Amino acid sequence: MAGWLACIVVMTVAGREATSRISVFQVMELRSLMGIVLLYPLVRRDGGFRTMKTPNLKRHVLRNIVHFGAQCCWLLALTLIPLAQVISIEFTMPIWTAILAVAFLGERMGVWKNTAVVLGLVGVVVIVRPFGGEVSSGQLIALAAAVGYAMSVTLVKSLTRTDRVIVIMFWMVMIQAALGVIPAIALWQWPSASVWGWLVVIGFCGTYSHWCLTQALLHADATIVVPMDFLRVPLAALTGWLVYAERIDLLTAAGAALILGGNLLNLKGAKR
Repeated sequence: MAGWLACIVVMTVAGREATSRISVFQVMELRSLMGIVLLYPLVRRDGGFRTMKTPNLKRHVLRNIVHFGAQCCWLLALTLIPLAQVISIEFTMPIWTAILAVAFLGERMGVWKNTAVVLGLVGVVVIVRPFGGEVSSGQLIALAAAVGYAMSVTLVKSLTRTDRVIVIMFWMVMIQAALGVIPAIALWQWPSASVWGWLVVIGFCGTYSHWCLTQALLHADATIVVPMDFLRVPLAALTGWLVYAERIDLLTAAGAALILGGNLLNLKGAKR
Protein backbone atom coordinates (compact mmCIF):
# COMPACT_ATOMS: atom_id res chain seq x y z
CA MET A 1 0.00 0.00 0.00
CA ALA A 2 2.96 2.35 0.52
CA GLY A 3 3.94 1.76 -3.11
CA TRP A 4 0.35 2.40 -4.21
CA LEU A 5 0.21 5.68 -2.28
CA ALA A 6 3.51 6.96 -3.66
CA CYS A 7 2.58 6.14 -7.26
CA ILE A 8 -0.89 7.68 -7.01
CA VAL A 9 0.35 10.95 -5.49
CA VAL A 10 2.95 11.33 -8.25
CA MET A 11 0.40 10.36 -10.91
CA THR A 12 -2.00 13.00 -9.57
CA VAL A 13 0.41 15.76 -10.57
CA ALA A 14 1.35 14.06 -13.85
CA GLY A 15 -2.32 13.50 -14.69
CA ARG A 16 -3.23 17.14 -14.16
CA GLU A 17 -0.29 18.33 -16.27
CA ALA A 18 -0.98 15.94 -19.17
CA THR A 19 -4.78 16.20 -19.20
CA SER A 20 -4.64 20.00 -19.27
CA ARG A 21 -2.88 19.74 -22.66
CA ILE A 22 -4.35 16.67 -24.41
CA SER A 23 -7.64 14.73 -24.14
CA VAL A 24 -8.41 12.37 -21.28
CA PHE A 25 -8.94 9.48 -23.73
CA GLN A 26 -5.53 10.07 -25.30
CA VAL A 27 -3.87 10.07 -21.89
CA MET A 28 -5.65 6.82 -20.99
CA GLU A 29 -4.72 5.11 -24.26
CA LEU A 30 -1.05 6.07 -24.11
CA ARG A 31 -0.96 5.02 -20.47
CA SER A 32 -2.32 1.57 -21.35
CA LEU A 33 0.12 1.11 -24.26
CA MET A 34 3.04 2.08 -22.04
CA GLY A 35 1.67 -0.26 -19.41
CA ILE A 36 1.87 -3.17 -21.85
CA VAL A 37 5.55 -2.42 -22.48
CA LEU A 38 6.34 -1.92 -18.78
CA LEU A 39 4.50 -5.08 -17.77
CA TYR A 40 6.11 -7.32 -20.39
CA PRO A 41 9.25 -8.13 -18.32
CA LEU A 42 7.03 -9.42 -15.51
CA VAL A 43 4.91 -11.41 -17.99
CA ARG A 44 8.03 -12.94 -19.53
CA ARG A 45 9.45 -13.79 -16.10
CA ASP A 46 6.16 -15.50 -15.28
CA GLY A 47 6.35 -17.77 -18.34
CA GLY A 48 5.14 -15.57 -21.19
CA PHE A 49 1.75 -14.90 -22.74
CA ARG A 50 0.71 -18.55 -22.61
CA THR A 51 0.50 -18.31 -18.80
CA MET A 52 -1.88 -15.33 -18.94
CA LYS A 53 -4.93 -17.50 -19.65
CA THR A 54 -7.89 -16.96 -17.32
CA PRO A 55 -11.25 -18.66 -16.81
CA ASN A 56 -12.71 -15.31 -15.75
CA LEU A 57 -12.38 -13.24 -18.93
CA LYS A 58 -15.91 -11.80 -18.69
CA ARG A 59 -15.23 -10.61 -15.14
CA HIS A 60 -11.95 -9.04 -16.27
CA VAL A 61 -13.80 -7.21 -19.06
CA LEU A 62 -16.47 -5.94 -16.65
CA ARG A 63 -13.88 -4.81 -14.11
CA ASN A 64 -11.89 -2.90 -16.70
CA ILE A 65 -14.89 -1.22 -18.32
CA VAL A 66 -15.81 0.11 -14.89
CA HIS A 67 -12.25 1.06 -14.02
CA PHE A 68 -11.67 2.73 -17.39
CA GLY A 69 -14.70 4.96 -16.87
CA ALA A 70 -13.70 5.76 -13.29
CA GLN A 71 -10.15 6.64 -14.34
CA CYS A 72 -11.40 8.97 -17.09
CA CYS A 73 -13.63 10.77 -14.57
CA TRP A 74 -10.74 11.05 -12.10
CA LEU A 75 -8.37 12.56 -14.66
CA LEU A 76 -11.02 15.04 -15.80
CA ALA A 77 -11.78 16.06 -12.21
CA LEU A 78 -8.09 16.84 -11.65
CA THR A 79 -8.38 19.71 -14.14
CA LEU A 80 -11.55 21.15 -12.56
CA ILE A 81 -11.05 21.25 -8.77
CA PRO A 82 -8.09 21.29 -6.30
CA LEU A 83 -6.09 18.09 -5.82
CA ALA A 84 -7.06 17.65 -2.17
CA GLN A 85 -10.73 18.03 -3.06
CA VAL A 86 -10.52 15.42 -5.85
CA ILE A 87 -8.92 12.89 -3.54
CA SER A 88 -11.23 13.76 -0.64
CA ILE A 89 -14.42 13.28 -2.66
CA GLU A 90 -12.94 10.06 -4.02
CA PHE A 91 -12.95 8.78 -0.47
CA THR A 92 -16.67 8.29 -0.47
CA MET A 93 -15.41 5.09 -2.12
CA PRO A 94 -15.07 3.12 1.16
CA ILE A 95 -18.82 3.41 1.74
CA TRP A 96 -19.53 1.63 -1.53
CA THR A 97 -16.58 -0.76 -1.18
CA ALA A 98 -17.65 -1.87 2.29
CA ILE A 99 -21.20 -2.52 1.13
CA LEU A 100 -20.05 -4.43 -1.96
CA ALA A 101 -17.40 -6.45 -0.06
CA VAL A 102 -19.91 -7.54 2.57
CA ALA A 103 -22.66 -8.26 0.02
CA PHE A 104 -20.60 -10.13 -2.60
CA LEU A 105 -17.32 -11.25 -1.00
CA GLY A 106 -18.55 -12.40 2.40
CA GLU A 107 -16.23 -10.07 4.31
CA ARG A 108 -17.14 -8.80 7.77
CA MET A 109 -17.28 -5.27 9.10
CA GLY A 110 -16.10 -5.35 12.72
CA VAL A 111 -15.84 -2.52 15.24
CA TRP A 112 -12.34 -1.43 14.17
CA LYS A 113 -13.12 -1.39 10.46
CA ASN A 114 -16.37 0.49 11.00
CA THR A 115 -14.61 3.04 13.20
CA ALA A 116 -11.86 3.56 10.62
CA VAL A 117 -14.40 4.15 7.84
CA VAL A 118 -16.51 6.53 9.96
CA LEU A 119 -13.52 8.60 11.09
CA GLY A 120 -12.17 8.69 7.56
CA LEU A 121 -15.45 9.85 6.08
CA VAL A 122 -15.92 12.49 8.79
CA GLY A 123 -12.44 13.73 7.94
CA VAL A 124 -13.37 13.92 4.26
CA VAL A 125 -16.53 15.94 5.06
CA VAL A 126 -14.48 18.32 7.21
CA ILE A 127 -12.06 18.88 4.32
CA VAL A 128 -14.62 19.18 1.50
CA ARG A 129 -17.36 21.02 3.50
CA PRO A 130 -20.11 20.09 0.99
CA PHE A 131 -22.78 22.09 2.84
CA GLY A 132 -20.95 25.39 2.51
CA GLY A 133 -21.85 26.15 -1.11
CA GLU A 134 -22.89 24.84 -4.51
CA VAL A 135 -21.54 21.44 -5.60
CA SER A 136 -19.56 21.86 -8.82
CA SER A 137 -19.46 19.62 -11.88
CA GLY A 138 -15.90 18.69 -10.92
CA GLN A 139 -17.13 17.40 -7.57
CA LEU A 140 -19.87 15.32 -9.21
CA ILE A 141 -17.37 13.86 -11.69
CA ALA A 142 -15.03 12.98 -8.79
CA LEU A 143 -17.95 11.27 -7.02
CA ALA A 144 -18.68 9.20 -10.14
CA ALA A 145 -15.03 8.13 -10.13
CA ALA A 146 -15.34 7.07 -6.48
CA VAL A 147 -18.31 4.80 -7.18
CA GLY A 148 -16.52 3.26 -10.16
CA TYR A 149 -13.35 2.64 -8.16
CA ALA A 150 -15.34 0.91 -5.43
CA MET A 151 -16.83 -1.51 -7.96
CA SER A 152 -13.38 -2.07 -9.47
CA VAL A 153 -11.75 -2.82 -6.10
CA THR A 154 -14.48 -5.32 -5.26
CA LEU A 155 -14.05 -7.10 -8.59
CA VAL A 156 -10.25 -7.18 -8.19
CA LYS A 157 -10.62 -8.75 -4.75
CA SER A 158 -12.86 -11.46 -6.19
CA LEU A 159 -10.39 -12.08 -9.03
CA THR A 160 -7.48 -12.59 -6.59
CA ARG A 161 -9.25 -15.75 -5.41
CA THR A 162 -8.63 -17.49 -8.75
CA ASP A 163 -6.14 -15.42 -10.80
CA ARG A 164 -2.56 -14.42 -10.04
CA VAL A 165 -1.65 -10.75 -9.69
CA ILE A 166 0.27 -10.66 -12.98
CA VAL A 167 -2.74 -12.11 -14.84
CA ILE A 168 -5.02 -9.41 -13.43
CA MET A 169 -2.50 -6.74 -14.43
CA PHE A 170 -2.05 -8.18 -17.93
CA TRP A 171 -5.75 -8.15 -18.72
CA MET A 172 -6.11 -4.65 -17.27
CA VAL A 173 -3.65 -3.07 -19.71
CA MET A 174 -4.83 -5.15 -22.68
CA ILE A 175 -8.56 -4.54 -22.20
CA GLN A 176 -8.19 -0.85 -21.41
CA ALA A 177 -5.93 -0.35 -24.45
CA ALA A 178 -8.70 -1.85 -26.60
CA LEU A 179 -11.39 0.29 -24.92
CA GLY A 180 -9.56 3.56 -25.49
CA VAL A 181 -8.16 3.23 -29.00
CA ILE A 182 -11.13 4.64 -30.98
CA PRO A 183 -11.83 7.76 -28.85
CA ALA A 184 -8.08 8.44 -28.56
CA ILE A 185 -7.65 8.38 -32.37
CA ALA A 186 -10.73 10.57 -32.83
CA LEU A 187 -9.37 13.23 -30.46
CA TRP A 188 -5.66 12.78 -31.25
CA GLN A 189 -3.23 15.68 -30.76
CA TRP A 190 0.49 15.03 -31.00
CA PRO A 191 1.97 15.54 -27.48
CA SER A 192 4.82 17.98 -26.93
CA ALA A 193 8.12 16.80 -25.43
CA SER A 194 7.10 17.91 -21.93
CA VAL A 195 3.75 16.12 -22.18
CA TRP A 196 5.52 12.93 -23.28
CA GLY A 197 7.53 13.13 -20.06
CA TRP A 198 4.36 13.34 -17.98
CA LEU A 199 2.84 10.48 -19.98
CA VAL A 200 5.80 8.23 -19.19
CA VAL A 201 5.33 9.02 -15.48
CA ILE A 202 1.61 8.22 -15.77
CA GLY A 203 2.35 4.96 -17.59
CA PHE A 204 4.84 3.80 -14.97
CA CYS A 205 2.87 4.88 -11.91
CA GLY A 206 -0.45 3.74 -13.38
CA THR A 207 0.88 0.25 -14.08
CA TYR A 208 2.86 -0.43 -10.93
CA SER A 209 0.43 1.29 -8.56
CA HIS A 210 -2.13 -1.35 -9.51
CA TRP A 211 0.45 -4.09 -9.07
CA CYS A 212 0.95 -2.81 -5.51
CA LEU A 213 -2.80 -2.53 -4.86
CA THR A 214 -3.51 -6.01 -6.22
CA GLN A 215 -0.74 -7.46 -4.04
CA ALA A 216 -2.25 -5.71 -1.02
CA LEU A 217 -5.72 -7.10 -1.80
CA LEU A 218 -4.19 -10.55 -2.18
CA HIS A 219 -2.89 -10.45 1.40
CA ALA A 220 -5.69 -8.58 3.18
CA ASP A 221 -9.44 -7.93 3.09
CA ALA A 222 -10.64 -5.04 0.96
CA THR A 223 -12.12 -3.52 4.12
CA ILE A 224 -8.59 -3.32 5.58
CA VAL A 225 -6.75 -2.20 2.45
CA VAL A 226 -9.19 0.54 1.43
CA PRO A 227 -9.21 2.50 4.72
CA MET A 228 -5.39 2.64 4.58
CA ASP A 229 -5.82 4.47 1.29
CA PHE A 230 -7.30 7.41 3.25
CA LEU A 231 -3.72 8.62 3.66
CA ARG A 232 -3.92 9.91 0.10
CA VAL A 233 -6.05 12.82 1.34
CA PRO A 234 -3.40 14.56 3.47
CA LEU A 235 -0.72 13.57 0.96
CA ALA A 236 -2.71 15.17 -1.87
CA ALA A 237 -3.30 18.31 0.20
CA LEU A 238 0.43 18.56 0.89
CA THR A 239 1.26 17.98 -2.79
CA GLY A 240 -1.24 20.61 -3.91
CA TRP A 241 0.31 23.12 -1.51
CA LEU A 242 3.90 22.37 -2.53
CA VAL A 243 3.36 22.13 -6.31
CA TYR A 244 0.38 24.41 -7.02
CA ALA A 245 0.28 26.65 -3.92
CA GLU A 246 -3.21 25.34 -3.10
CA ARG A 247 -4.08 26.53 0.40
CA ILE A 248 -4.24 24.12 3.34
CA ASP A 249 -6.49 25.58 6.05
CA LEU A 250 -7.17 24.51 9.63
CA LEU A 251 -10.18 22.39 8.68
CA THR A 252 -8.14 20.53 6.06
CA ALA A 253 -5.52 19.75 8.71
CA ALA A 254 -8.24 18.62 11.14
CA GLY A 255 -9.78 16.34 8.53
CA ALA A 256 -6.40 14.83 7.73
CA ALA A 257 -5.87 14.12 11.45
CA LEU A 258 -9.20 12.29 11.65
CA ILE A 259 -8.30 10.23 8.59
CA LEU A 260 -4.91 9.29 10.01
CA GLY A 261 -6.51 8.37 13.35
CA GLY A 262 -8.97 6.08 11.60
CA ASN A 263 -6.16 4.32 9.76
CA LEU A 264 -4.22 3.75 12.95
CA LEU A 265 -7.29 2.26 14.64
CA ASN A 266 -7.89 0.01 11.64
CA LEU A 267 -4.32 -1.27 11.70
CA LYS A 268 -4.62 -1.92 15.43
CA GLY A 269 -7.80 -3.91 14.87
CA ALA A 270 -6.20 -5.92 12.05
CA LYS A 271 -3.47 -7.16 14.41
CA ARG A 272 -5.97 -8.60 16.91
